[in-house]
Amino acid sequence: MSRAFWHDQAVIVTGGAGFLGRHVVEALKARSAGRIIVPRRADYDLRQQEAVARLYADHPDATLVIHLAANVGGIGINREHPGLFFYENLMMGTLMLEYARRARVDKFVGIGTVCSYPKFAPVPFNEADLWAGYPEETNAPYGLAKKMLLVQSQAYRQEYGYNAVHLLPVNLYGPRDKFDLKSSHVIPAVIRKMVDAQESGAPHVTLFGDGSPTREFLFVRDAAEGILLAAERYNGAEPVNLGSAFEISIRDLVEIIAEEVGFSGALRWDTSKPNGQPRRKLDVSRAEREFGFVARTDFRAGLRETIRWYRAERRTARAAAERV
Repeated sequence: MSRAFWHDQAVIVTGGAGFLGRHVVEALKARSAGRIIVPRRADYDLRQQEAVARLYADHPDATLVIHLAANVGGIGINREHPGLFFYENLMMGTLMLEYARRARVDKFVGIGTVCSYPKFAPVPFNEADLWAGYPEETNAPYGLAKKMLLVQSQAYRQEYGYNAVHLLPVNLYGPRDKFDLKSSHVIPAVIRKMVDAQESGAPHVTLFGDGSPTREFLFVRDAAEGILLAAERYNGAEPVNLGSAFEISIRDLVEIIAEEVGFSGALRWDTSKPNGQPRRKLDVSRAEREFGFVARTDFRAGLRETIRWYRAERRTARAAAERV
């Protein structure tokens, strides 16, 4: 990494108070970034044109935008709010990039999603196959809204010569994730179910689908590192996958989490619930070639750290409740 590069940057990090955003902000601080701007929703509603214009007017020295803000969740919440997810993600991305261009911000790093890939894309997913079909139906509105940020980035590069790049991270996990059973992704949801069942003495837990789909997961600190490497070193028009190149079935994932949590009860699969996309595994060669990113965190080690963090948060919450 180049500390000289970061020392001169004033970086707007949308979603900087969220799961991935906090890790990106910490990584920016470790690089001694010149200034880090984290817009809060109470001050700047990024779905509103006036608020986005005001954000850039309030920070005229901004040189780089890392657009992480998103309305996102697991299969259940995607099925419940497809319209909301489409609209809010589309508006945030469109407005943030347009006004970055108007404000002459040097560079815009847009964060897309693996959900933009076709449902039956060849495995491993290569960036060239991004347009080879329609996304998996349960998260297509979200995936397509984020995909429009790629289209906008490439159009702005073509017409205005604007330096906007687009990254496609796979499913993330790690400390500070959202462990809400209704809206969280698979790893925090399963950890929450297992810990709840272990502490209550429940004889079984129930999981979505049949466990056959496969997924690739990227530890959140690795994702933050990949984003900042791209921000520093990558200036190309083509999207770039960010992943770990490690694929695992949901069934195997659940069994590993049960083992790490110490839950020994039965695992029941609710096959009335959707499986989602059959397979997800990225071709990550472009990221290594273009800006030297390779994921470093061992999957089990990352899970253990995530579980430890969640248990500690539960203890803290209980202690606070007892003091009230």
